[in-house]
Amino acid sequence: MQAISRSSVVVGYTPYIDSVADLTGGKELIVSGMKQERERCMAALRRAAEGATVALVSSGDPGVYGMAGLALELAQAHDFQCTIEIIPGVSAANAAAARLGAPLMLDYACISLSDLLIPWERIRQRIELLAQADMALALYNPRSTKRVRQLEEAVEILLRHRPAATPVGIVTAASAADETTTLTTLGNLLEQTITMRSLVIIGNSDTRELNGMLVTARGYRL
Repeated sequence: MQAISRSSVVVGYTPYIDSVADLTGGKELIVSGMKQERERCMAALRRAAEGATVALVSSGDPGVYGMAGLALELAQAHDFQCTIEIIPGVSAANAAAARLGAPLMLDYACISLSDLLIPWERIRQRIELLAQADMALALYNPRSTKRVRQLEEAVEILLRHRPAATPVGIVTAASAADETTTLTTLGNLLEQTITMRSLVIIGNSDTRELNGMLVTARGYRL
């Protein structure tokens, strides 16, 4: 909030800028739609190089599947002379975990199932190795209207290494007004309503459902 209030220019994806409309009155707004991340970063860097104080807004955490990395890469590639400060946010994995209980209490990994920028075979390999490592998994971008098979293949891989009864939590639109939360199992995961706004947390062998909450035991003596 402080960073946005101190900025004269706010740049971001249209729904994200809409969500902070109460903070942007009187400011220059640069907004655009999906798949225009590079253009947004370039616009933000140009205005910053001109001397403006610019807020480049991401959802969740800008350093976790957000805009921070791209902004740093473009600043170096195009020799923009400006100072960049990364302000951490609450990642979707941690926001969803808090809604579900404490499913990420031990080692865990975040995997995006979107193969728009990463080859699917590389993503498959990571899922396979993490499944064998018995780590809890937070799946970002699990499914869209056009992209269904990725989640199906991920579940197929996981079921080779984990019981169908493995606890799973789904949080859609975490922290938003239309947030929904679902507890299920790995064997029943594909029957649930899952969208691009969903975050799926798949437990490991130490994850249990306790009074409607998921808990991954860390090993404390009770």
